Amino acid sequence: MEALFLSPFGPLLIFFMRICDVSLATVRMLLIMRNAKVWAPLIGFFEVLIWLVAAGSAIQHLDSPWHLLGYAGGFAAGNLVGLWLEERLAFGLASVQVFASAQGPELASALRAFGHGVTELKGKGQAGPVDVIMSVVKRRDLPVVRGLINDLAPQSFVSIEEPTAIQHGWTFPKRRK
Repeated sequence: MEALFLSPFGPLLIFFMRICDVSLATVRMLLIMRNAKVWAPLIGFFEVLIWLVAAGSAIQHLDSPWHLLGYAGGFAAGNLVGLWLEERLAFGLASVQVFASAQGPELASALRAFGHGVTELKGKGQAGPVDVIMSVVKRRDLPVVRGLINDLAPQSFVSIEEPTAIQHGWTFPKRRK
């Protein structure tokens, strides 16, 4: 294995190993925040295993700027790949609040037709009455929900947050075991 890291491909190997371990770290942290008690430790095992080999090789070749660049560049690229993965996986839920001066009921109906629970309230904004539309949606559905909002109530104020806990009320259909 040492011969492989000494070859011209050694820095590239370190680079790609760092991309893998940093990306796994990003996904592991997301799973920890969502209390995934089986997947987070399993991913952590492989993350650290890859890191040990990459870091050990970089430390053995501290005199090679290419190995150091591979290590540091892999870390930076791994952050980008980890963010991209997080965006694609879209774990969890999002709490969406829409404050619309018009088209509030139409937006609520459209969200319900798409399968989301919706709460409608009447409110008063700076410029007068507003319809307040609140819903909790799966994060992977956010592009469609934002598209509905942009189509039906393009001038509305929209706030999207990640809820830390949800209790009672409308819930997503349970998966069959």
